[in-house]
Amino acid sequence: MINTSRSTIQTVWLIIGILLIAANLRASITAIGPLIGHIRAATGISNTWAGFLTTLPLLGFAFFSPIAPIIARRFGLERTIGLSLAAIATGICIRLIPSIIALFVGTALLGAAIGVVNVLLPGLIKRDYPERIGMLTGAYSVAMGVFAGLAAGISIPLADDAGLGWRGTLFVWLFLAVPAILVWLPQYKNSLLPLRNAALTGGNIWRSRLAWQISLFMGLQSFLFYVAIAWLPQILVDRGSDPETAGWMLFLMQLAGLPATFLVPVWAGKLADQRGVVAVVIAFSAAGWIGLLLDQKAQWAWLWVIFIGIALGAFISLALAFMGLRTHSASQAAQLSGMAQSVGYLLAAIGPTLAGLVHDLTHSWQLPLIALLFVNLLLLLFGLGAGRNVLMAEERPSHNQLSQSKYSG
Repeated sequence: MINTSRSTIQTVWLIIGILLIAANLRASITAIGPLIGHIRAATGISNTWAGFLTTLPLLGFAFFSPIAPIIARRFGLERTIGLSLAAIATGICIRLIPSIIALFVGTALLGAAIGVVNVLLPGLIKRDYPERIGMLTGAYSVAMGVFAGLAAGISIPLADDAGLGWRGTLFVWLFLAVPAILVWLPQYKNSLLPLRNAALTGGNIWRSRLAWQISLFMGLQSFLFYVAIAWLPQILVDRGSDPETAGWMLFLMQLAGLPATFLVPVWAGKLADQRGVVAVVIAFSAAGWIGLLLDQKAQWAWLWVIFIGIALGAFISLALAFMGLRTHSASQAAQLSGMAQSVGYLLAAIGPTLAGLVHDLTHSWQLPLIALLFVNLLLLLFGLGAGRNVLMAEERPSHNQLSQSKYSG
């Protein structure tokens, strides 16, 4: 049930805080990609270093995810999130310093801070809103996706048309971080709520088969997403699309994913068993990638991109929902989130590089696209495991889970 120790106003304020935090979890990162050309021209860094700059946040996500629950137990859940928001604001400010080192240091700090918050939000929702896991997961996933797409879309207009340059454009996102910090300040008094002293039910989470199924589901969907973000426009250009159209196709992909990002976890949260949901989403994903593989002239690219966008939007919110639906407590949800996101972003970090390497070796996108179909098969395998009606450390059907999840969403 919803935490009754909070008044209605406090609850609304907390939910607003969660959505503002979610808005900050991608915007300052996705703003970098469109500006890479500007950054290279201004600083003289190589393509290798430019690629490392875009990968750096993912490495931060991966390496700081496992320690986020440890930090939260030491300082409290709300306080850790608040300090991480301050670190996000600091990272944005550091990037304004006219130094290439500052650009990398600020981006690394952003990756570390966002990695911590990525992990703790599912635990917070599990603790305070166990019957609304699907709805709130969908809502904050949409907020995250909308601002990620917005940041990517307006970076060039801000840098060129508004005359802010690339440093000024990256700094703009401080004006999103500051409201989140201010709205979150009242939550500090709750920083000693259960997560701090809660013990993990069921021993070492890294030894759980269910935890690995959820983690690999998270990882493989991240792999698909970041390969699509990195290479989908180039795939379409190589098949005859003009660069501007290819860029809009990437926007279409993200736009198509927004309804699924919200609706799929709500649907999943109403069910005790999510294997059917996983199968439906995989069908959309497979249809999109198969279509892209066979459509050599990209004549139906818009359709395949919509299918892929729907699937990718559903995958991320479903993976995040599993972290609440398959755990006993906020502490356990945070630890599972830490494991899943660590594994997930390590896989995500190698995806674009690996796809590019295979393309360079074969001079074709056919083999990389076939490999992505194999990734879909693995996603189906691990998704069916993660979608079972079991809880962590239980590994058997949970009647409690069944009765609770009927009314969740």
